[in-house]
Amino acid sequence: MPTINENFLKLEKNYLFINIAKKINAFIEENPDKKDNIIRMGIGDVTQPIAKCVIEAVKKGADEMGVKETFKGYEDSGAGYDFLKEAVSGYYDSFGVKINADEIRINDGAKSDCGNIVDIFGDDNIVLITDPAYPVYVDSNLMNGRKVIFADATEENGFRAVPDKNVHADLIYLCSPNNPTGAAFTYDELKAWIDYAIDNRAIIIYDAAYEAFITEDSIPRSIFAVEGARQCAIEMCSLSKTAGFTGMRCGYTVIPNELVVTASDGTTVSISQIWGRRQGSKFNGVSYPVQCGAAAVFSDEGQKQIKENIKYYQQNAKVIASTLDEMGIKYTGGKNSPYIWLKCPNGMDSWEFFDYLLKEANVVGTPGSGFGKNGEGWFRLTAFGDKDKTVEAMKRIKNLKF
Repeated sequence: MPTINENFLKLEKNYLFINIAKKINAFIEENPDKKDNIIRMGIGDVTQPIAKCVIEAVKKGADEMGVKETFKGYEDSGAGYDFLKEAVSGYYDSFGVKINADEIRINDGAKSDCGNIVDIFGDDNIVLITDPAYPVYVDSNLMNGRKVIFADATEENGFRAVPDKNVHADLIYLCSPNNPTGAAFTYDELKAWIDYAIDNRAIIIYDAAYEAFITEDSIPRSIFAVEGARQCAIEMCSLSKTAGFTGMRCGYTVIPNELVVTASDGTTVSISQIWGRRQGSKFNGVSYPVQCGAAAVFSDEGQKQIKENIKYYQQNAKVIASTLDEMGIKYTGGKNSPYIWLKCPNGMDSWEFFDYLLKEANVVGTPGSGFGKNGEGWFRLTAFGDKDKTVEAMKRIKNLKF
């Protein structure tokens, strides 16, 4: 009889957002008249349509697949077509970071690579994750039985965790601007993590999925904007939130050519090479039409059009933030991030506030405890919703009696 990987039994039975969906469905069963009144500000899914120039590029790519002379079969490397990697490289150039096209690998979204990258690292690695954290970081390592330790991100440090020199780690997950807290590392704060990684001979897995929402010059758009990062970091980005690709699936991972580790026999091993080997065995690449659309995102017209969508979400964030300011509720995020991380009023715990908000205002958010122990007593709202519904949700929340 086959055995299973019993590390899966150590996980929560359901992914966080499945539990939220179950609670919403139970509420609707009890209150069917409220079904169409619910405003969802929980899951970070976008609502604005994909830019027109991007859709035109996807259509053109699809048309090419119907012509023998331009038909594309398997991609040679699975790492992405050169035209897209060069477009991504040019995008980095636009904010002063030099990344070679051959250091870029196209993926079907940052979530996949964040979880799959651990395949190339041994199960004896100690993994350091900031708490609160995107659940994928934790779950994907627990699935392989790795020891996971945490760096506290709390109200006291503005939810920007700091490294502890007395603690050793081999792999480090950082996300900035952060999901769920919306907090973002400054150059100096990120440099402290880079120095810590170099001292520990560790590798940082850096999730930069929300870099396009950064508005302040003191916040780096890429970890590679900070000295030393090329010696110790992998960066993962996504077009899901910046360009509306949640349903199209495309992102990219950057692995510097000089990033290496030492194998047990003393030989030097390229991280880029072994990740490429893993992907070659388990991944056949992103579809050609989607890559055509992704390349259009980085064109001048594409950047112009997607920035209009980003401004739309940033305005939603301002609406949420201004309401919380008016109510005297403490929060982080919103300024450099599409997420607002608020302190539950009246000492409510995260799920208690979730139930209260759903019942009394018919508004859905995400309980902070679902992101780790330091998320207890906090709550995430997303700015990715419809503008009018965001305004209405804030009116409802403002009318609540806390």
